[in-house]
Amino acid sequence: MLLTITTTRAPATDLGYLLHKHPDRLQTFDTAAGAAHVFYPEATAGRCTAALLLEVDPIALVRGKTKTSDGELAQYVNDRPYAASSMLAVALKEAFRTALTGRCDAKPELAKSSIPLTINVPALRCKGGPALATAVFEPLGWTVQTTSEPLQPPEWGPSNYLDLRLTGEVRLADALNHLYVLLPVLDDAKHYWVSPEEVDKLIRAGGDWLATHPARDLIAKRYLSHQRRLTKSALARLAEADDTEADALDNAVADDDDPRQPLAIQRRDAIQAILRRLAPKTVGDLGCGSGVLTKALLAEHQRIDKVVAVDVSARALQIAARNLNLDRMTDQQRARLDIFQSALTYRDDRLAGLDAAVLMEVIEHVDPERLPALERVVFGFAAPAAVLVTTPNAEYNPQFATLAEGAKRHPDHRFEWTRAQFTEWAQQAANTHGYHVRFLPVGPEHPDAGPPTQLALFTKGEPWPS
Repeated sequence: MLLTITTTRAPATDLGYLLHKHPDRLQTFDTAAGAAHVFYPEATAGRCTAALLLEVDPIALVRGKTKTSDGELAQYVNDRPYAASSMLAVALKEAFRTALTGRCDAKPELAKSSIPLTINVPALRCKGGPALATAVFEPLGWTVQTTSEPLQPPEWGPSNYLDLRLTGEVRLADALNHLYVLLPVLDDAKHYWVSPEEVDKLIRAGGDWLATHPARDLIAKRYLSHQRRLTKSALARLAEADDTEADALDNAVADDDDPRQPLAIQRRDAIQAILRRLAPKTVGDLGCGSGVLTKALLAEHQRIDKVVAVDVSARALQIAARNLNLDRMTDQQRARLDIFQSALTYRDDRLAGLDAAVLMEVIEHVDPERLPALERVVFGFAAPAAVLVTTPNAEYNPQFATLAEGAKRHPDHRFEWTRAQFTEWAQQAANTHGYHVRFLPVGPEHPDAGPPTQLALFTKGEPWPS
């Protein structure tokens, strides 16, 4: 198994300080799976690459084990010595233990900084394919590239094995922790017994980013080998870490084992697809929560000139600032973002002049008697040319296996509407304030219950084309 980490931040050989591994020396570490080697294929002032190579002993892996249901041959003929998995994650922790903590006495400021990184895992078993790899890494600020070869014969479909390449400006310690958690998640087959101590490991490695990750539940479930009791414990602790009222998404209670379709990702992608057709230059993320959508909007730098992110929760804005790396933005990046505290039930002059506004999973957090005030602020005063509103579809709730009958998807939801109730509210708001409205489904549609998320697009002028 091979993993490489490359930086071009000059002097690039400072990567050796951050990893606590000298570029001129080969170092070897013993792990339960085999020998892990750290070396540098290239080390110049302009470009430096550190490589972690794990040599797995397949015989040692099965010594002392009982026969599996796959038969004895499967113990020896398998992908474990070659495809990245939890074994590589353990080797990464053994080799870069200090770097994972973010400590570097020689270069403390560099250890705190985001640097340009390219990470390559040329052979990764990903149960869920390229879509899952993108869904788990992209919200963390990575640009994700994957390649795979079709199986032979081709009618067998695509391979589960990917060449994964991540690029981005990320703090090295964060990058290592992303890999430590997500490599076994993508493989979905840990090579060792998962005990309650694994919950602590997950919280330590993912506490700063996992609580607000849109695929949080899927990550926790897979990391903990689908053990329901441990997963429930981890999610409860992550919920405590993420106490912002605006950041709980309805897929947090979904028991959907289709890893290619996290509902939060589908919702964000649907919003971005509509915005690309509308082509607004200024967009408001109203009720921005942890900043997941804000980050995606800022990435559209060739299409969107300005993003305005607001939330009533100061805690939510603190998390958003951290997730957006606000303190490390360049002046040019910072000029494209306005982020501030504001309540959507009170007029705020800073919300005027937007081309488009998005309220993603926001209205259900507002008391019903306060919705008319929100309508006046958003549709009457701010009055952007387009408004996108998403909210849970209450009729879909019985499809969530872990949601008790009659329960809401989050305890802070003041209401959850049926499709008829949402349609009635949206049409009334549109008629009152001079908008056209069209309704679009988000997520897999149930033949009777409809989609898990309902979306209303309000537009001034011409109606949205079919």
